[in-house]
Amino acid sequence: MKTTRFLMTVALAAGVGLAQAGPGAHGPNGEHLDAPVGAVAAGGLARLPDGSVNVPKAAQRRMAIRTVLASSSEAAATLQLPARVVMDPNRSGRVQAAYGGRIEPGPRGLPVAGQAVKRGEVLAYVRYQAEPYAAANQQSQLSELRTQRQLAEQKLQRLESLEGTVPRKDIDAARAELAGLREREAGVGASLGQREALTAPVSGVVASVALVAGQVVQARDVLFEVVDPARMLVEAGTPDATLAARIAGAQLAEAPGTRLQLQGAARALRDGLLPLTFTVQAGKPGAALPLAIGQPVQLIVQLKERVQGIVLPAQAVVRNPANEPVVWIKAGPERYVPQPVQYRALDALTVVVTQGLGADNRVVVQGAPLIAQIR
Repeated sequence: MKTTRFLMTVALAAGVGLAQAGPGAHGPNGEHLDAPVGAVAAGGLARLPDGSVNVPKAAQRRMAIRTVLASSSEAAATLQLPARVVMDPNRSGRVQAAYGGRIEPGPRGLPVAGQAVKRGEVLAYVRYQAEPYAAANQQSQLSELRTQRQLAEQKLQRLESLEGTVPRKDIDAARAELAGLREREAGVGASLGQREALTAPVSGVVASVALVAGQVVQARDVLFEVVDPARMLVEAGTPDATLAARIAGAQLAEAPGTRLQLQGAARALRDGLLPLTFTVQAGKPGAALPLAIGQPVQLIVQLKERVQGIVLPAQAVVRNPANEPVVWIKAGPERYVPQPVQYRALDALTVVVTQGLGADNRVVVQGAPLIAQIR
């Protein structure tokens, strides 16, 4: 009898073992079927089959999740335009060589990118390099002028020694001739070893350097770019010729603390678009801008029109696996549901949701990216 009971117990244990899934088995949603009950996700975090997420209270505190009750309001309509940072022509400049030659360091050596310079400061020299035939002609001309100058000096000395017996006009003519020869000799002599001083056109920082000591450059080569780090321009393009008259303000998504002001809109197409130019300044007067010349930026333009919607922080909108914009709505004490929405950016930090939300929805405004990562 005892043997029979023992065999029945072993059979039941084997049946239970067969009812469990083998190691590595997966369900339709990718969950491990061989995992024990209650160990689906550490700390109770789990994404439910309907796409919602379960977040226990303790996890909500750790993730610093905050929600607000959505309320409808009016906000300025916005438009996002691709733009780039360009130099302000009144506060920036380029240094170019007027003649070709060989580069020589300035009094402080050759400047490097990021170095502060003052207007009129000598950055480098360009030593003029004439062709051998031209240099020989200049040397020959200099020798001829030197000989003529020496003869003129001797002639003037003889006339001055005979002062009173020769007309005064002859002495004055000899002096004038000698002065002219000296000036011509000095000019030709200076041209043989002439060098051009490259000076900073404005006060600011060196944005780019395109030379080294001893480099041979050609005329009109751009050697330095000097910019004012506190004053730049942002240039955007639009096919709408009426957009400039509808703009009420603008901000940069990459630099929320900067101030932009529309300078004007072009009346000629460039690459199929009308350029819009904005001045950009730092929040604190004189502070350097967190931007670089040529940097692509996203320009958020506020229009004079008004739009009805729900204003939320920009971090409240995240992307789902299908790359759709969604916000997370609190549907229960520990349950959050993703809700697809349509939105427009108001500025670099806030958005307005125009479709997808109701006034009674409690929306996650802090910690939404962390909820979206729960699997």
